[in-house]
Parts: sequence; structure tokens; C-alpha cells
Amino acid sequence: MERTLRFVLLLVASFVLAVAAASVVNGKPEYTKKEKTPCTTCHVKAGSKDLNDVGKCYAEKHTLDGCRTPK
Repeated sequence: MERTLRFVLLLVASFVLAVAAASVVNGKPEYTKKEKTPCTTCHVKAGSKDLNDVGKCYAEKHTLDGCRTPK
């Protein structure tokens, strides 16, 4: 009985962590849809968490207005 309870608690904890992680990960594609720009606009390379200067500016302002450098 105690072993089953531990297993169920572990399963529930794993599920809660998976849901929490999924909500964090799913938020990022929303930025690309909102700003209509690829991930590499703010990140050093696709799939990287490292931000470039535009990404750091966006993190502060939550908009790309004024963050992009003129070409």
C-alpha cells in the first residue's frame, strides 16, 4: 500500500512538473506570432536561450519598437 501511494505521488508530481514546463515553453512561440518575426530576431541562434541586443531590449520593453537597429 505504501509503495503504491509513493508511486501515485511521484506520478502526480511528474505530471504537475510537465504541465508547468509545457506552459513556459508554449509561451515563446506566441512572441513570434505577436511580433511576426523569427526567433533569431531576439536570440543569438534558433533554439538558443541566449539573447542578442534586440532580445535584451525586448525583454525590458516587451515590444520591438525602438529595439531594432536601423539597417
